[in-house]
Amino acid sequence: MSENSVKQSQGLHVVHSGRPEAAPLLLIHGSGASGACWAPMVPALAERHHVVTIDLPGLGHSAPVTSYDIPAQAARVAAMIDALELGPLTVVGHSSGGYVATSLAEQRPELVKSMVLLSTGPRLEALRPQRAIIRALSGPPLGRLIWALRSDKLIRKGISAVCAVEVDIPDELVADLRGLPYRDFVDVLRCNGEYITERGVPERLAKLDVPLLVVFGAADPRWDPASAKEYAVVPGARIEMLPGIGHVTPLEAPERAARLVLEFTA
Repeated sequence: MSENSVKQSQGLHVVHSGRPEAAPLLLIHGSGASGACWAPMVPALAERHHVVTIDLPGLGHSAPVTSYDIPAQAARVAAMIDALELGPLTVVGHSSGGYVATSLAEQRPELVKSMVLLSTGPRLEALRPQRAIIRALSGPPLGRLIWALRSDKLIRKGISAVCAVEVDIPDELVADLRGLPYRDFVDVLRCNGEYITERGVPERLAKLDVPLLVVFGAADPRWDPASAKEYAVVPGARIEMLPGIGHVTPLEAPERAARLVLEFTA
């Protein structure tokens, strides 16, 4: 029987699902999202794991912070893991959530038993030309104005723009994004770029002894799907491509993604 509880720890909104005594599995969302993006995957994962879903700082129900630097984000997550005595655990990161997961493994390798990266761009050069609505929302000259005038419909359109199939977007995710300040969103994107400009994710993980599963949508409009093969430099890495799937794997292919995670952690 699945159990659910919600709490705050180290400034992070934390949701627990599944049996507390089961193997822990931490879900870290990407930028422009919240823990609500994992909703379609959680029930299946919670059948076998103690699933811990967080809202990163400034997103969802977690308070904003002065810096969204990736190592600082990872340090906050590490403090939460320590406070709740959850480690070691499997960490699943979607998109830039994979950067936080990678930095966590760099700083505190003893906390990360294994890692799953869903649609995590390996380096800045793999970024594809962005859809018009994404460019308009995230940059000058109109970004701040459009952001202030966003409707639920526009938020849903922005999420759908990086999907390759029609998706059911959770109302909670839309509500979480409605409360995200423009300045924080831009800061998060800037810090993400700085992290992978300094060193690519595959190069970072190749130096660590962490079992790795990489899942990429073969129709990802945000990151070049061919860049997934760059993770082959990580010893023993398993790379899976999902045909016809775009960037938001947890919403576009929750059953397939959950099955791959469960196979990997078995």
